[in-house]
Amino acid sequence: MSRGDRLSIVVSGMLAGVPRQGGATWAVLQYVLGLRRLGHDVLFVEPVDHDGAALERTPAAAYFRDVVARFGLAGRAALLDASGGATLGLRRGELDRLIGGADVLLNLSGMLDAPIMDRVPVRAFVDLDPGFTQLWHEAQGIDLGFDRHNRFVTVGQSVGAAGGRVPSAGRPWISTLPPVVLEHWPVADRPASPRLTTIGHWRAYGSIEHQGVHYGQKAHSLRRLIDLPRRLGVRVMLALGIHPDETEDIAALHRHGWQLSDPDVAAGTPRRYEDFVRCSWAELGIAKSGYVAADCGWFSDRSVCYLATGRPVIAQETGFSEHLPTGDGLLAFRTGDEAVAAVEALRRDYPRHRRAARAIAEEVFESDRVLSRLLACL
Repeated sequence: MSRGDRLSIVVSGMLAGVPRQGGATWAVLQYVLGLRRLGHDVLFVEPVDHDGAALERTPAAAYFRDVVARFGLAGRAALLDASGGATLGLRRGELDRLIGGADVLLNLSGMLDAPIMDRVPVRAFVDLDPGFTQLWHEAQGIDLGFDRHNRFVTVGQSVGAAGGRVPSAGRPWISTLPPVVLEHWPVADRPASPRLTTIGHWRAYGSIEHQGVHYGQKAHSLRRLIDLPRRLGVRVMLALGIHPDETEDIAALHRHGWQLSDPDVAAGTPRRYEDFVRCSWAELGIAKSGYVAADCGWFSDRSVCYLATGRPVIAQETGFSEHLPTGDGLLAFRTGDEAVAAVEALRRDYPRHRRAARAIAEEVFESDRVLSRLLACL
């Protein structure tokens, strides 16, 4: 596929179906806005369930309208009732016409599952949960809709590699990086005081046991690193989606010095998410333990936003350091001691690490570069 072609591209992913998750929204927007920057004709469509309520009166609809208005997506974005067929943003007939006439479908996590997609010649399943995706299919027999696709893309840099821990699920995987549209993520001023932050969910979905290995959640990673705040010597704030019934874990986090922020207040909209990132000193990126166990080379789209704003990232190792530049601006750790050493490195020369963080975003994750390469590989 020539990089110079102007393509009609459908992007499907989770933007509004679970509303008020600014980070998840931005993960999708990077593709939509980045492909538009390259001059392609981009349509966004998201299948949603709405529990019997009229689609236009759901929380998903209200959130969708706000995002569409802010980012100029009117007429090029739609919600689709996954069961009844109602739409919001475009009439159903027009939506079907646009999908059926597209050149490429980038189906993030396989969100779209509709017969009309079969008319698109290049249908790419984009795996955002490397290790889990392949094991759901291969070890648990879950139908992810692979058979509706003819290209398979993953953000896991080591998925399918010879000798790797992650099974290929019988598909040839094209590796890609999470893109960032730099014009929306300018370098931020230096923060007033050191504060490490991150955003995430304590649990996102079920863990997997496979061949004696436990592929777990962020909860399992954090429990192993529970004493970090007292050792780091800087404040650590988590905008953490955790159920209030997890009382023992919440108490343990507070007891060991983790500051917990309401994720809706911190990142309930794209703008709040942006502000939370920019007000940080650096990110302390904690990965799902499944990514760590798989050594799959996953790197967070959230961390890329930190880098773009000139915020250094201290990220738990998932094998990404074999594929990305580390040492300045981006520092990997496997142990608490390595995380402490990384914070000390930032303290010694924070300006250098700020510059290096932005440089990595520009040279590695910039959306024109990442998305042009991806399209050329499809």
